[in-house]
Order: sequence, then C-alpha cells, then structure tokens
Amino acid sequence: MTISWGRRLIASVLSAFVVALVAHFAMIGFFFIGSLGASTPPSGSLIVAVSNYFALTSVFALVLLLIAGIVGAFDRWWTALIAGVVVAVLAPAVGTLITATSGGSPFSGELIGAVFGTLLGINLLYAIVIVALTPTFGRWLFRVVEGGRSRFATDRKVALVRIPASNLAEGLVTHIDREPVDAELADQQWDAYVAALSNAGWQTVEVTSADQLADSVFVEDTAVIFGDTAVVTLPGAESRRPETAGTEAALRAQGLRIERIEAPGTLDGGDVLKVGSTVYVGRGGRTNAEGIRQLRALLAPLDYTVVAVPVTKALHLKTAVTALPDGTVIGYEPLVDNVTVFERFLAVPEAHGTAVVVLSDDTVLMSSSAPQSVALVEDLGYTVVQVDISEFEKLEGCVTCLSVRIR
Repeated sequence: MTISWGRRLIASVLSAFVVALVAHFAMIGFFFIGSLGASTPPSGSLIVAVSNYFALTSVFALVLLLIAGIVGAFDRWWTALIAGVVVAVLAPAVGTLITATSGGSPFSGELIGAVFGTLLGINLLYAIVIVALTPTFGRWLFRVVEGGRSRFATDRKVALVRIPASNLAEGLVTHIDREPVDAELADQQWDAYVAALSNAGWQTVEVTSADQLADSVFVEDTAVIFGDTAVVTLPGAESRRPETAGTEAALRAQGLRIERIEAPGTLDGGDVLKVGSTVYVGRGGRTNAEGIRQLRALLAPLDYTVVAVPVTKALHLKTAVTALPDGTVIGYEPLVDNVTVFERFLAVPEAHGTAVVVLSDDTVLMSSSAPQSVALVEDLGYTVVQVDISEFEKLEGCVTCLSVRIR
C-alpha cells in the first residue's frame, strides 16, 4: 500500500481533529472538576461558558495541527513536539485575542500583553495538553492512518526478497576465491529459503526483479529497517547502486518512512547489526566513515546508539557476526577484528555458522553448511530452521543477505 498525499491529508485531518477535540473537552473537564469544591455547585452554564471560551482556540489548534501534519511534522517525534509547542502558544493567543476584540476590547499593546499573559494563567492547561498530546497520541494516530507503524509494533512480520538474477554467477567476490555457481540449484535454494520464511509466519514480498544486476538477490544490502523508518543505503560497490530503486519502491508500498544515505557516504545493509537499541555498523570495504556518520545522525532522534566496528577480515560485519534473540552476539573469531566491542560474545566453530535470521523469540534460521554451529545454538534452547544456501555462500552470501525483515 503506497502512502499518497491523499492518505497524508486524511491522517492530518483526523489527528488534528482528535487532538483539538480532546484538548477542548479536557478544559471543560478541568474547570468542571475544579468547581466541585466551590460554594455554588457546577451547572450546565459553566460547561457552555468554558466551551465558548476555548471554541476559537480549538479551531485554530485544529487548523495549525492540520498544516503541521501536511508538511510532515508528524514524521518524527521531535518535529511533532516542536509543532505541539508552536500550536500550544499560537492557538490560545490568537483565539483569546479574537475573542477579546470581538467582545469590544480595543486592540492595543496592553491587550496583546494581557493575552500572552493568559498562557501562564487560564490557557496554561490547554497549552500543556496540546504539547503532551501532539508528539504522542497525535503522532501515533497520524502514523496509523497514514499507514506507518510504531517502532515497537510486533503484529506483522514482512520479509522482502528478490529472485536471483540470470547472471548471478557474475556476482562480486572479495575475500574468497571464485567458484562456479549452479544457477538452477541457486533458484531451488532461493525458493526453499522463501518457503522457510513463509512457514515461520512471515509474509514474503518480492522486490521487482533486476535480472541484469548479478548481486541483486542479496537484497539486505539495499536497506535497513528501524521500526517505521527505512534507511535506503548507498552500496559501496558502484555496480550495486541501481539495486536500491526497486527496494525503495517495495518499502514505500509497505508504508515505511524513507531516509537515505547520500554520497559521498556509502553503506551496505550487511554491515548493520541491530542489538536492542544498539546498532553496530561495520567500517570496511563497503561502508565508509561518512556513511556511518549519516546513519548516526538519522538514528539519533529514534533513540538508537550507533557503534562503529572495524571490519577487515570479511566482506560485511554480518559475515562475521550476528545476534541471537536474547542479544548475544555470535561469530567466527578468525573473521572478527575485535570481540570485546560486543557486550556478550559467543564464538561458533564454523565460518558459515555466524549468520542467524531471527524468526521469533525462540526460533532462528541458519545455514545447513554449519552443523556444529546449529547444534551449539540448539543447545542454547533455540529452535533452528536450516536451509541450504551453498550457491549463495560461494558469493559471500549468508542467510541474512537474502531478505530485508520488517517487524
């Protein structure tokens, strides 16, 4: 489902209306409850008077929040917070000013001062409610209607995959010797890989094929997902950069917000390992310092911490290490530059045993080329789904490389 301007408009209207309405009725409730201790019991006339006082304020809040949504203020929590502060100041000030002048008060500097003084008085609670609701409930509602997801959402599991190109055998190799690739067997293995994801409860979505891009099956390198945000990469190998367009289109169809790594930065998705709120990024042959800097800037507002890791012995960071569902990093030590970088590290006995795809809290996907590593992970209490990807391993691929997981 592609996010359109029409959907954004609907999301903006609904979130602005609901936030303004909640703030309006919150004021009625506050004043009603506050009057319960008065000598005169609260009456319907009080409710009408309070509603009339905040009517214009709420209309202006609705309009301003609508504009904020349309221009993208709800895309990030911090821009939504800024929008909330602006609306919390302007809506009560303008609403009160118009109410006062229409009631006969002459427009003057003294009146303007008095109006802004209400922001520390009768309008203060209204401003607080707007500031609190806009980046929280308002943004959440906007993202739901627009088609986005909360960073903490766990109700869907989508895996983007891409069918092998006809020239797969021409894929790049850098740290291993080239071996002949059986294209027919690779197709069969890819089908089995996709079936394994589907059988584990994942919805598999095919990225448009790129038949002349040999490495395009390794779709993980073209994007990294962080909740409702997708970072489209700029691969370090120039021959792979045309791959990103198809992935971006598929990500937009899933309703994710798109960010990009721009030149001169380079970043391969295979160099990005997420462990909780920590994001390890491999600095190696495909990902450069500028790419890491850009990713760090993009993720800071999302409360992720980026840790740069040197990678000199393998193609990508996730060629050397990945992480189990409990956050333990596993890796083949001869391929790891510095194991002390990771909080918890467990060595596996085989090079092809370093990669796991987390299917659920207790199930992972691993290559059948590493039986000892599979046994080790099973002994830790995990269910291991094994797939044969030997033809892709000849091109330095692993189980993580063949999909982009959205959860």
